[in-house]
Amino acid sequence: MALPPGDHVGPYQVTGLIVAGGMGEVYKVRDNRLDRTVALKILAPHIAGNPVSRQRFEVEARAAAALSHPHICTLHDVGHQPATASEPARDYLVMEYLEGETLGERLVKGPLPPAKAIPLAIQIASALDCAHRAGIVHRDLKPGNVMLTKAGAKLLDFGLAKPSVSVAGSDDATQAADLTTPGIVLGTLHYLAPEQIEDRVVDPRTDIFAFGSLLFEMLTGRKAFEGRSQTAVIAAIVDDSPPSTVLATRVPGLEYVLRRCLAKDPDDRWQTARDLMFALEGLAPVVAAPGVQQSPGLRPITRIAAGLVLVLGAALIAALSWRTPSIVRSANVSRLSIPPPEHTTFMGGYGAPHFALSPDGRRLVFVPTPVGGRTLLWIRDLDSVTARVLTGTDGATYPFWSPDN
Repeated sequence: MALPPGDHVGPYQVTGLIVAGGMGEVYKVRDNRLDRTVALKILAPHIAGNPVSRQRFEVEARAAAALSHPHICTLHDVGHQPATASEPARDYLVMEYLEGETLGERLVKGPLPPAKAIPLAIQIASALDCAHRAGIVHRDLKPGNVMLTKAGAKLLDFGLAKPSVSVAGSDDATQAADLTTPGIVLGTLHYLAPEQIEDRVVDPRTDIFAFGSLLFEMLTGRKAFEGRSQTAVIAAIVDDSPPSTVLATRVPGLEYVLRRCLAKDPDDRWQTARDLMFALEGLAPVVAAPGVQQSPGLRPITRIAAGLVLVLGAALIAALSWRTPSIVRSANVSRLSIPPPEHTTFMGGYGAPHFALSPDGRRLVFVPTPVGGRTLLWIRDLDSVTARVLTGTDGATYPFWSPDN
């Protein structure tokens, strides 16, 4: 039964119930010692009463308390209230109180436009990067664990008691609801990575797969992997590609970012949340540019070519500005075209961050999108008409030059 206003849990006074679920109840409470409002989560009996689960909770709660990031909900305290003659024992967490709505609640109203979804996605990726660097894999990234506030996205439940899902359940229709009944796999079904379902080792790239499912849902309003039963959803996650978001025609590169997140093999995904964040940051100016998404007549290749011209022009100006005055006075106007090498393309997600002009302005290194295979660095002298592969750069992205060229 929900605690009535005025009740105390440890030193915290209950002012109201926020939400109740299978993992426990969350209350808005007052910490009169520090004169602040916080959120208090009381763990459900099946979590608090299991010694193994409770030990895991205590270890992971301490790890989560060490995280400090503007887009991670802060964990303030962990406590235990012993049982009394009239009250059961209670294990609880004290967290930052957030006003707003969860991403899941927002998505009930429909998908987010890219101009809003991409900045939020960057914030979530940044929060994941912070956790991963601290050795924490979330394992349950989903819309219900992202709070939307005036300050932006806040990621919840890092390293805490995570919901489970039975992957061996019945074939009853599940609709689009989150399936978080206790089972053998940690996570929420629609956002599980293939390695979670197959009981293989999970690592930060597991969260990146869930991030891809989350971003897909933000942009489309539907799950990336759907089915009429748990078994069908599992089969889709393990074997099927998600349907196209049809966003590449409006946001060049976004489809590619999603595909890299949702690759079945962890080795084919973005390898770190930081790399993913950088890729999204490269798209942010595109989705924010006035008129870009409202111009159906402007084809993706045109926008990419226009962006490339602007980037190369700015880079050439910057390179010339670093030269001595005598060289600048003798510089000539240069015009060049850069066709993609054979079996590659400039379509599919590689924009400005993947071209780098040497400080002396003589060479360009770039990463075209391969048609099959993995990415490689290509280099071209600006007084040449051909580019060559730099050996030993398999899988490389975001090239840059040292100051000495």
